[in-house]
Amino acid sequence: MSQSQRFTRYEKARILGARALQVSYGAPVLIDTDQTEPILVAAEEYDAGALPFTVNRGDT
Repeated sequence: MSQSQRFTRYEKARILGARALQVSYGAPVLIDTDQTEPILVAAEEYDAGALPFTVNRGDT
């Protein structure tokens, strides 16, 4: 995630949900964490800026 890009709460929810699904299906975790719940892992990855998601809003 680019630190300069800001996400709306809806975009953040979609990103976290998509990443949690990936983790629940066995995708490798991108950070060191003690969390076991996929949504909590996704939230920590998001906060660490480790997620390679981009949002195309279609307005640019």
